[in-house]
This record gives sequence, structure tokens and C-alpha cells, in this order.
Amino acid sequence: MLKVGDTAPDVTLHLPDGSTTSIVDRRDSILVLYFYPKDDTPGCTTEAQSFTALADEFARAGATVIGVSKDTAARHQKFIAKYGLKIQLASDDETGSVCEAYGTWIEKSLYGRKYMGIDRATFLIAEDGSIARIWRKVKVKGHAEEVLAAVQSLRQD
Repeated sequence: MLKVGDTAPDVTLHLPDGSTTSIVDRRDSILVLYFYPKDDTPGCTTEAQSFTALADEFARAGATVIGVSKDTAARHQKFIAKYGLKIQLASDDETGSVCEAYGTWIEKSLYGRKYMGIDRATFLIAEDGSIARIWRKVKVKGHAEEVLAAVQSLRQD
């Protein structure tokens, strides 16, 4: 299990335009990496819209926001277009290596049925590649604002 102060696992993120980026590629800037279960579902849409509403403030604070789910690039493109999202989305649909590396691929239960799914979690990765903050079992309401405040305080340190 990752903890604050650990070096963020260097994983490859697959972006909807077909390009890739990695955590190492993002060094020298702050990265907000948030994991969510599925595009175009109520909680996930609200979360993406909340981060989008604050996208300019995250950029002013020197942070990039990337949402990660197992949805395909095509599904991400539709989700971005449908809601006018101004954040990046990445797919972990091929190997599941991103979710595995960050410990967000977990066993869940719904109506007594157990299944594997993404745990809603956010990682704030500092410019040096260390994990500055972790939010697990995220509640969507107010979360983007809380993450922005943490990014801004990281900049002041």
C-alpha cells in the first residue's frame, strides 16, 4: 500500500488521443492523479465536472489533473465531448497496471455480490515525484476543492 512520502510508481498513462505519458514525464510539475470507476455515471460525472470547473485554478497552481479509469480511449473521448471536460483522462484498460500500482483495483461488494473494481482515490504527486497526499474512499462532494487547496499549500511550502 502506497503512503505519503513514497515515490509515485512510474506507470504509462494511455490518453484518449492515442498518445502516452508517464509519471516520470510529468516530473517538474505537480500531478493530481485521480481514479474513478466509470465514465458517464452520476458520481464520476460530478467528480470530472468538479475538477473541470477548477481546471484553470489547478493550472495557475502549476498542477495537471488526470483522471484514470478502465474505460477505453473512445469512451473517454465521448465523455469529454459530452460534458466539455477540461481535464485529461487516461485509460487503464489493457493491463490494469496503473490501478494495480496505485492499489486502487480492489474487491467490492454490491447487494452481496463480490466483484473487482476501481476504488475512488486521488494521489497528489509533488514535483520531485513523491506522493504528497493520498485520499482514499473519496466522497465526490467538495473533493476537487479540497485537492486544489492541498495543491496550493504544496506550492507555498
